[in-house]
Amino acid sequence: MKTYTFLLITAAFLIFKNEIKAQTNTPNDAVLIDLYQNQRYTEAVNYLKKNYPEPVTNLKVLGRFAYANQMAGKLLDAESYYLRIYQQDSASIPVLLNLANIQIRRENNTKALFYFEKVIALDKTNFSVYKQLGNLYSDKGETEKAISSWQTANKINPQEPDVAADLSLLLMNMKRFKQAEPILKIALLADSTNLLLLRSLAKLTYINNRFKETIGTCLKLVELGNASLEVQNMLGTSYFMTKNHTCALETFLAMPVDAQTERICYLSARSFKALKRYKQAVEYYDKTLMQAISPNTDVYYDEMADTYDLNKQFKNEAVAYQKGLFFKEKAITYYNLAGLYDKGLHDKANAVKFYKKYLKAKPPVKEQVYVDFTRSRIKELSR
Repeated sequence: MKTYTFLLITAAFLIFKNEIKAQTNTPNDAVLIDLYQNQRYTEAVNYLKKNYPEPVTNLKVLGRFAYANQMAGKLLDAESYYLRIYQQDSASIPVLLNLANIQIRRENNTKALFYFEKVIALDKTNFSVYKQLGNLYSDKGETEKAISSWQTANKINPQEPDVAADLSLLLMNMKRFKQAEPILKIALLADSTNLLLLRSLAKLTYINNRFKETIGTCLKLVELGNASLEVQNMLGTSYFMTKNHTCALETFLAMPVDAQTERICYLSARSFKALKRYKQAVEYYDKTLMQAISPNTDVYYDEMADTYDLNKQFKNEAVAYQKGLFFKEKAITYYNLAGLYDKGLHDKANAVKFYKKYLKAKPPVKEQVYVDFTRSRIKELSR
């Protein structure tokens, strides 16, 4: 949800729009405007250099250089020109904003914070800067500073949805629910169909076990076209918690199979059971177990068994192999287990037992050497 609304000054060229008296030649403003309109900013930079050779000291000229370089993506050059203006006028809010935004584009958030804080010292009513400060502090993990910045922004414009949603979610994470709810409700009064705000409200009521309210909000989200997995999960769970097992199942089973997690399968199983649909309940309890168990569990036990083998702990090795077989039957595991009883534990009965299980498991063609050995070994041990 975090998307930086970069406070790029729409046109630094307009900020410095007064007529500039050239230090050497007088450029044609119509040419510059045409270059800007056609987004030929590198050519604009070259045009300015041609008409304004260094040293350039005029603030308005420096502003044109800064803007053209910034739009051309030459951020270091743009920064250097803005800094030259800043040295002469450290209270210029447009310059501070542009310096901050250049730092954000260069992912130097510490410097961006420095410039934004300077803007706030000059203008304590700048909503956009407080919003951006909240984003930056949140990304740095400075939660209280993020909350403070967003709270100030929210006081300036309580109807703006991004700040209302971000602030409420952060307050929810801090379990400050009583503070979060009015923020959302005020913003929703201005825009009752805002999906971002509705999702945040659904989370708030869901976390607080207000399931009937969650159902209403989630249904509204679905009606507005937001049937995300998060929304379906909250909706299905809320139906389950209110004992509406039919609607819970309709919601859960409509989710893609790969989204039906251990928890979803478990709640589905319990709903089937409550509706006395026992066959489906058992099926979904089985799915729950499958979700709960890693598909690699048998591999882990095989690795454990091999480790025991290296340490000559043969009894522990046998236990590990048999636990692995519980999760997945593999022919080679039976072979390894048979060999362990045969050579390591000298247990003929169990060796023959597992050699036979190996053959019964229909090992692949590539294991024909093992198959031949197994058959001969069974004959020897059975004498």
